[in-house]
Amino acid sequence: MWELFLSGGPVMLPLLACSVVALTVVIERSVFWVVLKRRSNTALLNEVMALCESGDWEAVRLKTTGARDYVIKIIITGILHREFSMTKAMESAAADQVRRMRRFMGVLDTMITVAPLLGIFGTVIGIIQSFEALGATGIDRPVAVTAGIAQALITTAAGLGIAILSVIPYNFFDSLSEQAALRIEKYATSLEIVYEKLVGTA
Repeated sequence: MWELFLSGGPVMLPLLACSVVALTVVIERSVFWVVLKRRSNTALLNEVMALCESGDWEAVRLKTTGARDYVIKIIITGILHREFSMTKAMESAAADQVRRMRRFMGVLDTMITVAPLLGIFGTVIGIIQSFEALGATGIDRPVAVTAGIAQALITTAAGLGIAILSVIPYNFFDSLSEQAALRIEKYATSLEIVYEKLVGTA
C-alpha cells in the first residue's frame, strides 16, 4: 500500500489530506447524530404538546426540566416568547439547531469536489511525465513511459475513491438534517395552531 502511495506521485499528499479531512468530518458527524438520536424523546414531546393544548404552561416547564431533545428546546423557546412573537422565536431557535446539524457539511462537500479534481491533476502530471520519458528514451524503454501512466491511474483512482466514499455519508447526513427539519416544522406548527386556538377562546 505504501509503495502504491509513493508511486502515485506528489499529488497523493493532498489526496491523503483530503481523505483525512473527509474521514474526520464523517466520524464527527456520526458521533453528533448518534448523540442527537439518543437525546430525542418523542414520548415526552407528545406529552408536552398535550399539556400545551390545555394551556398549562407551568406543567410544561416542570415536565421539560432537563430535557435535551432539540425539538423540545425549540418548543420551550416559543412558549417563553408566546406573548411577543412565538413564530419568530421558534424560527430563530430552529435555525440554530439546523445550523448545528449541518456543521462541517460544506467541508465534506468540498472534499467530494476537490478529490476528483486532484486525481485528474495527477493524471495530467503522469501523462506529461510519460511523454517526457517517451521523448527522452524513445520506445526502447517502455518502462519509463508506463511508470507515468501508472501514476496517472493511481491518482485518478484515489481521487474517485475518496469522492465516492465521502458522498455516501454526505447524502446520509443531509437526509438526516432534512428529516430533523421536518420534525421541527411539524411540532412548531402544531404549537402555533394550539396557541392560536387558546388565544381565540380566551
